[in-house]
Amino acid sequence: MKKVMILSGAGLSAESGIRTFRDHDGLWENHDVMEVCSTQGWIADRQKVTQFYNDRRADLASKEPNHAHKVLAQLEHDYRGRVIHLTQNIDNLMEKAGAKDVIHLHGTLTDLRCEACTQTFSVEYAPQEGDECCPHCGNKRVRHNVVMFGESAPQYSHIQEAVRGCTLFIAIGTSGAVIDIIPLAKAFKNSILIDPKRQETASTFDPHAYIDEYFENFIQKKAGEAMDEMMDIITEHMQGR
Repeated sequence: MKKVMILSGAGLSAESGIRTFRDHDGLWENHDVMEVCSTQGWIADRQKVTQFYNDRRADLASKEPNHAHKVLAQLEHDYRGRVIHLTQNIDNLMEKAGAKDVIHLHGTLTDLRCEACTQTFSVEYAPQEGDECCPHCGNKRVRHNVVMFGESAPQYSHIQEAVRGCTLFIAIGTSGAVIDIIPLAKAFKNSILIDPKRQETASTFDPHAYIDEYFENFIQKKAGEAMDEMMDIITEHMQGR
């Protein structure tokens, strides 16, 4: 049975007004990424990190799914059990669009996580005040449910599971800076890259190579603008022999 593996990044939600950070400038919402999204920053100033994610959570409340979110949610519905969507995004816009089975590789902004029992619980868009108790074990050692630099990402185990079980790989709105998409593209005969820019590889051995050269199809458009072309390729793939 043919299945689709989707790996989405910040470019998927950018058209909904969610700003992104880029590794080359190290800034996210004018904050040093290592101060607000690393284990070192968390140890140095838990209050600053908590406030940063409180602000991101409050900002998310007003954001709505864009066309790409809605098409991907419908794709999941139409091919139930045959689409594995792994996202690097911590927002809930895929869920707002109606998706049920998205795997959040880096955690979820609208949840908190207990540092004692590791269970998560939803706070929607409310700020973390510091006096919350874990509803599972009663411990007050709770934090944001976002994977920081310096931490392991347990959900990454789903990446290789998806590679083994899928026949078409689609990378949407990700530069490959956090999760290298080149080895993933190499593992597939059929693949699609959706990105408005051509991303040069970081290879010192082949500085003129481009990431899109590793993909069967390159749609050089924003996510929302690429959906019709993407769906044509998916339909042909799923219906083909």
